[in-house]
Amino acid sequence: MKIKVKIAERKEETIAINTHFIKLDSLLKFAGAAETGAMAKELIQEEKVKVNGEICTARGKKIKGGDTVSLFEYDYKIVNEN
Repeated sequence: MKIKVKIAERKEETIAINTHFIKLDSLLKFAGAAETGAMAKELIQEEKVKVNGEICTARGKKIKGGDTVSLFEYDYKIVNEN
């Protein structure tokens, strides 16, 4: 018996910020990936969020221009407009 596994394509989205940094939990809300801060906190604590390819469990992590935040099939590329 053969099992076919379909790998979901990664979707890239660019998020522009106009500050030096944004905290990870705030970014998830700003990007629309989490509806509330509590939901963002839960996603981070459950190790579902990666920052620059590494799992991040610090919801206060400073995200700056050039960073990539990954959640499920989305990659959020951060661009600083300063």
